[in-house]
Amino acid sequence: MTSSKGSSKFIILYHRSPFEEGKDKNGKQIWLDQKSPNGIIPTLRNLFRNKDNGTWIAWRQVEKLTNEDDEITLMKEPAPFNLRRIPLAEKEVSSFYHVTSKECFWPILHTFPTYFDVNNADWKIFEEVNRRFAIAACNEAAKEATVWIHDYNLWLSPSFIRAKRPDLKIAFFHHTPFPGNDVFAILPWRRQIIESLLCCDLVGFHIPRYTENFARAANCLVGAKRGPKVKVSSKFIAVGSALTEPTVTPWLTHAGRKIKLLSSPVGTSPDLIGELINSESVAKQSEEISLGTRKGRKLILSASRVDYTKGNEELLLAFERLLERRKDLHGKVVLMLACVAAAGGMRIYDETQRSIEEMAGRINGKFSLIDWVPIRFSTRRIPYEEMVAWFSQADICWITPLRDGLNLVAKEYAAARKNNGGVLVLSEFTGASVLLDGAILTNPYSHRRMDEAIEEAISMDLTEQNNRMASMTNAVESYTVKDWAEEQIDSLEESNFESL
Repeated sequence: MTSSKGSSKFIILYHRSPFEEGKDKNGKQIWLDQKSPNGIIPTLRNLFRNKDNGTWIAWRQVEKLTNEDDEITLMKEPAPFNLRRIPLAEKEVSSFYHVTSKECFWPILHTFPTYFDVNNADWKIFEEVNRRFAIAACNEAAKEATVWIHDYNLWLSPSFIRAKRPDLKIAFFHHTPFPGNDVFAILPWRRQIIESLLCCDLVGFHIPRYTENFARAANCLVGAKRGPKVKVSSKFIAVGSALTEPTVTPWLTHAGRKIKLLSSPVGTSPDLIGELINSESVAKQSEEISLGTRKGRKLILSASRVDYTKGNEELLLAFERLLERRKDLHGKVVLMLACVAAAGGMRIYDETQRSIEEMAGRINGKFSLIDWVPIRFSTRRIPYEEMVAWFSQADICWITPLRDGLNLVAKEYAAARKNNGGVLVLSEFTGASVLLDGAILTNPYSHRRMDEAIEEAISMDLTEQNNRMASMTNAVESYTVKDWAEEQIDSLEESNFESL
């Protein structure tokens, strides 16, 4: 344990740690690479290479809070920075994360208001956890330091930081969708949340639609003034589908301050994916998939989590209808559904997983032949190298959530298929749908649209596949996860945010 000297010029607040905690064979604490599939964690860590005395603030679970101070550890890779972890008791973790964040905020953010449950929420615990993150940031921060806060479970931290340290530059990034105002307004704490976000100098979102939803909520709920709209960046598709926006609000003013709004989608790591595709280990796993699962059949891959927002049940029903219509496909197509199980103890996710498992089992029981099972189903967390191997073998990647903030699997598939064919079937309710010109967009709420999309994917000729994939690969390579991080930080540091 070391004491903070308030010397950090760059601070990240994220509930996730930059490394996973482990134990060696002697029981000594060691730190293991998160190996985040989308590269966010490694990218954020790498920002410390060019920052003096940086700090990452996360949380850790402890048995009791009696005399528990923040744990501060000097991390040495990729450059020296402090990891400051705030102790939370099991009750706090359950209330702050599993109840308030997942049962209250998550369904609202994804526009599923019927799943909203406020009864078990303890707002005082949520406030207290956010306050402790803010205090830790203020104690670490040097004068006029930059603080970058990540995601909705730290919504209240900006207001606590601004009140205690008005000299700091504060940025916030949402990794989820931001809903329309009529849905967001369901939250009883809507005004406090908006007022806190308006304490930032910069608020970031994946795509212009989410930025516009926030700007409208801020305008309608607390009277923030909107700057004149501008055309969206050329990296976005501006018209044509559910989430497109031709123009976007660049800034807001409120309480004598100017708040910049920035639409910048998290990218992936195409160079890393390219290296893995050509590696011996991935080549070996690809061969095993080809011989063990594919067996000369057309392989359809869908990868997501067990979550009611991900549309897994709708996808399975569409696959069942495909097999009912197309008896010529029996024995010639296989669906790999990689659906990572959620943490235990949350009823809605347990019920969702049970429904998916029963549906997959029923379809397999209905159509299987002696040498063919139409659905391969896995709830384990597939290692990233193995997932890249699945990308390399999949003729079709079928990604059709009912709502998704971005969906990096779609981008990763495009990166893995460089200079190859392959078809991406993508829900128009994912953020990636306004970035990947070349995907077959579909509406997962419509049986007809889902049926048309998978039929088009199966019948698409190789020339069209190559043309579409080249467009998507170019989009992925022209804006990586590194570009995303740099755009957010540069926009904060280059702009003038003095009080109006």
